[in-house]
Parts: sequence; C-alpha cells; structure tokens
Amino acid sequence: MEIISCHALRNCYIVDFRGVKCLSSQGSKFPILRRNRLFYFLFESGSSRYFRFDSVRLKRFHQIRTSGRACSHDNYEHVGSSVISETLNSYVLDGEEGGGSVTDSGQSVPRVSIPSLPDEENGDNVASISSRFWEWKPKLTVHYETSGSENTDSPAVLFLPGFGVGSFHYEKQLKDLGRDYRAWALDFLGQGLSLPVEDPTVQSQDGETNVWGFGDESNTWAKELVFSVDLWRDQVRCFIEEVIKEPVYLVGNSLGGFMALYFAACHPELVKGVTLLNATPFWGFLPNPERSPRLSRLFPWAGTFPIPSRLRKLIEILWQKISDPRSVTEILKQVYADHTTKVDEVYSRIIETTQHPAAAASFASIIFAPQGQLSFEETLNRCRKNNTPICLMYGKDDPWVRPIWGLQVKRRVPDAPYYEISPAGHCPHDEVPEVVNFLLRGWVEKLESDGSMILPLVDGESRVLEYTRDGCRRSVRVQFHGSNFSVWSWLYSQVKPIFIQNM
Repeated sequence: MEIISCHALRNCYIVDFRGVKCLSSQGSKFPILRRNRLFYFLFESGSSRYFRFDSVRLKRFHQIRTSGRACSHDNYEHVGSSVISETLNSYVLDGEEGGGSVTDSGQSVPRVSIPSLPDEENGDNVASISSRFWEWKPKLTVHYETSGSENTDSPAVLFLPGFGVGSFHYEKQLKDLGRDYRAWALDFLGQGLSLPVEDPTVQSQDGETNVWGFGDESNTWAKELVFSVDLWRDQVRCFIEEVIKEPVYLVGNSLGGFMALYFAACHPELVKGVTLLNATPFWGFLPNPERSPRLSRLFPWAGTFPIPSRLRKLIEILWQKISDPRSVTEILKQVYADHTTKVDEVYSRIIETTQHPAAAASFASIIFAPQGQLSFEETLNRCRKNNTPICLMYGKDDPWVRPIWGLQVKRRVPDAPYYEISPAGHCPHDEVPEVVNFLLRGWVEKLESDGSMILPLVDGESRVLEYTRDGCRRSVRVQFHGSNFSVWSWLYSQVKPIFIQNM
C-alpha cells in the first residue's frame, strides 16, 4: 500500500492498495478494503469517507474543502505503507506523464508535482501587495509590504530580508502565501526604502554635498543611531507589537535568518516559529561594548554618524566598488545557482537603493556596527530552551553559506526539519519560490494543527519536486532530514551519488 498524496489543507489522502495481500484494520483507522484499488479518503470531524477510483491515471485534484482535520500518518502503524509523498495541494502523476520516479546518478528518485506560482495572466488568484510606510521614530520611517489582510483568522507571517535587499525580495512569497495567510515583509533600517529621510549629520555651508552622513557632526535625532542587529531587533519588536499586533512566524534569508533567530531568542513571546533560509551564522565584525568593553575601546568608531574623516576615503572606495552595477551583476551570478532565474527586478531595485543620498553612509554604519549581545550559538541555545519551533531550508549550491551551517543548526536543534534544496543558491525563496512556499505551507500547517498534519516529504529520503514556470516543466531535488537525522546519514546522502556516478 502506498499513500501517494496527502492534501493537508484539503484534509484528504490518496491511498493505493494495489499489491497488498493482507491488510489488518486492527490499530488502523482505515476500513478493510479490496485489493488492487486506489481510494480517496476524506477525513471530517473524526470520521472518514472514501471513494474508489477505477482509473489510476489521476490528474490534478479539484479543490476540496472539509471542516475536519487530516489524521497523522503516524496513526497508521499496522498498515505497512510506503509513503511516496505527503504534500499540500500536490498532484499525482500517471505513467504517461513520467511515472513516479526519475533516474538520478543511477538511482531512482521518487518525483512529486507541486503547485506553480499563481499567474494572474492565466486567471489565477494572486494576492495583492500593498507598499506602506510606518514611522517608528522621528526621522526613521520603516517601509514594508503586506498581503492577505482579508485572511483575518489566518496565521501571521513576517519575512526578514538579507543584506543589501529589502521587502521586494519576498514578493513571490507575498503574492502566493498571501492567499492563505496574512503576510508582511519589511526593510531593515539602513536598507531598501527604510533609509533616513533626512541627513543624519550637519554639514557646513562650504562642505554641502548630495551625499548624507559625511557632515561635521550628527543631528540631534541621530546622536546614537547605528544600523546594528540590536537596532533591528528593537525595530522588529515594535513592528510586531504596533503593526501586526500578534505573534508571528518569522522567515529570514541570510542576514534576515540571523535576525529571525536573534529576535526569537530575545522575544520568544512574539514568535510562533522561525524558518531559516541559508541564514548567515554570524553578523558584525567589531566586538559588542557590553560583552567586551575593553576590547571594544580598541576600535574608536562603531558605526555612528558622522563617518570619521580618517575613514571617509576608505568608505568611498568600498562603496564605489560594491555599488557599481557590474559588481551587483557579478554578486547576483554568484548567489543564484540557476542563471536562468529572472533577476532583473532584483537588480533594478538594488541599483535604485544605491542612488539614495544616505546609502553610502548607511552601508558604512552596517559594516562597522558592533556585534549583537548574543552570538548565533547563544541564540540557538535560547530558542531550544524556549521550545521555539525552527525549520531549515538551505540551498545546497550556496557559495557563501554552505549547507554545513544548516547542519550545525540541525545538530543543536534535532527536532528542526531540515530541507536541502538543489539546484538552489543563497536565495532559495527567490530562485525556487515554488519549493520554498510549498515547504513553508506544510510546516506552518503542521504547527497550526498541533502536529496532527504531517510535514511535506519523507524523513531521510530525497524527492524530485516538479512544477511549471513560464510554460516549462522544471524539477528540483530536495533532501529532507527530520527526527531520524544523523550526521552519518547526512554525509552518506552527500557522497552516495558520487560513488554511484563513478561506478
């Protein structure tokens, strides 16, 4: 028997009893059924209904809504099933469409079809995105984007961006996940459209330029301003308390992942769960003055305004290099494993940000800001102590944050599901949003159902997820490590394809 597909949001199972010689109903909620049949189960309020399909060539299922919860596969101890996939809104492929597996490096890998991104031109329902501003403090206005405000009874999800980008980097999530949840994505202060609205420094008449932050002294409102992780932590806290007004699921990529974990460790009461997308395991090069007061005194500047005159030439050289359009193009080539991914919008938004008069000084403040009050390891320990749910989704082909860093988190938080995606680089949410959205939906629904729904995919095994984009069929391989994870199994999954290929 095979559970071919579990539609957690639709509360149904597709179960294949073909080839099963003996099926006991003892200890199982399945009724005794005839062999060699494919059955469709609907679970409603503790009871089940089932239907037989005479043909196993199933196409896409129509949306089916029920009021009950889907039962967990863990309840079916005596069924002896082999789970091919447990998916949200998934498809079942028949033999003519490619069967249920593909050959990869000489080994058969089951294949699962997942939903594509909604396409408004094809008549799909796409969540509308609103761009808004929120004044947090005088002269400090935070830009954010939001979708799904009509989903009043749905969970709240907050996306945190990486370094150098902003809320625009999550528009593929807002348009899709905003159909089911209430979603927000914000720009950290000093990035995106959350740059200062005025020059944080006072310039003499003779030295006035169109570049902010290089004046003679700081303005009153910017006396203590530093674009640091502790400032961003406070920004996120106030944003959740004043704008969202309820605990959220945090999702962060790169720097945003570091901040998601950092925030959860400091304010667990405001966090329902954390998803890390290739999270950087550290941030800040200078010591924190509270943790290392003596050492921090060796560094006379810690990201405040104005930029010291002795460092201005260095900052100008660095900024000219990093903001050069050719450098931006090269960086995008590095972080995206699939170079067919359309990054024109990301590129143009980054270039637009670099034209802001406060961009260079803000960049300098971020780079020279001190480290946070907690290290990455300490945040993990706190989150584990607080039982904060964590989910890991890492692009395997990231040249900057290699999957080994995700593995380190997995070792410290064994209960965290760990999805390794390939091909995908540093920004899997933008490169393979279909996959990330699919996995994120499954994880959130599991937590919202108090564990009665099962996670997407099968613990310890690889799956090839297929979807359609721009009229072309695409595939991505995902390795899922759940509660049965071990370092040796992970190493085995890495080297096995190499040995098979060389045989």
